[in-house]
Amino acid sequence: MASKVKNILVWFRNDLRIHDNEVLFKAVQDASSILPVYVFDPRHFGRTRVGKFPRSGIHRTIFHLESVIDLKNSFKQLGGDLIIRSGEPEKILADLARQYKINSIYFQEEATSEETDVDKALKKSMDELKIEMKSFWGLTMYHKADLPYPSIDKIPDMYTNYRKLVEAKCHVRECFPTPKAVKMVEGVESDPMPDLAALQCSDGDIKTYAHATHKYLGGETQGKNRLKHYFWDTDFVAKYKETRNGLLGEDFSTKFSVWLWNGCLSPRFIYHEIKRYEKERVANDSTYWVTFELLWRDYFKFIGIKYGDKIFYLNGLQLQPYKYTWKKDEKLFAAWASGNTGYPFVDANMRELNATGFMSNRGRQNVSSFLVKDLGIDWRLGAEYFESVLVDHDPTSNYGNWQYQAGVGLDPRGDRHFNVVKQAHDYDPNAEYVLHWIPELKVLQEGRVPATHIHQPWLDRSKIKHTYPLRIHDVKFPYKPKEPKVDSSKSHDIRNYFSTSSSSSSSTSSSSSSSSGPKSSSSHKKYKGKPAM
Repeated sequence: MASKVKNILVWFRNDLRIHDNEVLFKAVQDASSILPVYVFDPRHFGRTRVGKFPRSGIHRTIFHLESVIDLKNSFKQLGGDLIIRSGEPEKILADLARQYKINSIYFQEEATSEETDVDKALKKSMDELKIEMKSFWGLTMYHKADLPYPSIDKIPDMYTNYRKLVEAKCHVRECFPTPKAVKMVEGVESDPMPDLAALQCSDGDIKTYAHATHKYLGGETQGKNRLKHYFWDTDFVAKYKETRNGLLGEDFSTKFSVWLWNGCLSPRFIYHEIKRYEKERVANDSTYWVTFELLWRDYFKFIGIKYGDKIFYLNGLQLQPYKYTWKKDEKLFAAWASGNTGYPFVDANMRELNATGFMSNRGRQNVSSFLVKDLGIDWRLGAEYFESVLVDHDPTSNYGNWQYQAGVGLDPRGDRHFNVVKQAHDYDPNAEYVLHWIPELKVLQEGRVPATHIHQPWLDRSKIKHTYPLRIHDVKFPYKPKEPKVDSSKSHDIRNYFSTSSSSSSSTSSSSSSSSGPKSSSSHKKYKGKPAM
């Protein structure tokens, strides 16, 4: 076998791990020396297009820093290092390739245009230098080359059809081994990790994070510890399907999405751990449901490739004007974003999101439905706010789910609508979750069945007075007991009840706030097939 005399630059992106990492494994196999590099791209820390929110809020930014630090420590344990740079990758990597006589660049292929545009720019530079670029697919549980379709464009637009054929025809590939040691290209010094100010986090953001009630810690080490806890230490996975719609606590759902979005956990690794658990302990509906939801995640990735930037368009994947007119009402949106709508179930979920960077799947479906179907607000503002605040934001999953709720995605039901009062009673029957995040409503527990008046505080405001806001929008949700008549002129007066720094920008593509929003549907049927990770 010929000796290896090749320097390979390993460009890390959303694959911040050494386990089941084909890019790293193949580079170690093929090279005499490797140069692992992570580049902090300032474009990832700018502002969103429509709402002008920070693209990466404090929770995700700190989580991501922790993830990169953890990867750097893993390389040191292997006898190497992760080289840190800041700037535009297409320029930084080209400079490194020239300076250190790189023969090839190995990297993970991505699904959305922002990343693939960088690939194209880098390839142009590498072609001029006659340096090979080699990409590998590692974003999904099922490899895209193994799908039972001639091309991604042929993937069906209905998830159920996709799932049935993939489950029947495909297998999940084995995980790649973790390297036991690496040999580095010599003479390369790493830059220090950027501080939070360099990543456009303000002092106010940092103070918010310091007071967070819960913090998810970033990195492959933490992700694998979470899996070990949820599978092997507690057996919580064996009852996952029964608990996944929970709201309070750490273990009602897997929380794997927190470590999946930037590749701290491999979806393939989770799948094979599930199979090992089923073999060694128990196989049931709950263990299957974890892989079912990983399939949903795969599906959104492939749909993102199929439709490209249409996943970000106002009219979504429908390719035709939406039947309702969206509006941008800064007051309504600010109340929603800050958790001050006067609807406790919505507010509790938004307050949890702002405090922790996380929200349950049940919560995400309700608050998104409320924003787009009840308030009539441009769905992209909600999606961008989630992009900013969620610790586990994944572009294709986030925008795909928002399109489902807005009725502009591939949802066969189309006009999906949640009755947030009924949902509150169904999933928080004793109002424990609401009271945890809205303690000012605890006064309503005195002398009556708590849930009814806590979930509908407009029934009697005599005790809460001005400690909790009036409803910003008089939505008549069909749920008993019937609501008394409310003075609608007062129901919009929220000026004294909340403050916010969030506001939406004007846009010529959407109507003014005076336009009426989407009408609510007559009823809501429980939807059981959405990801809850």
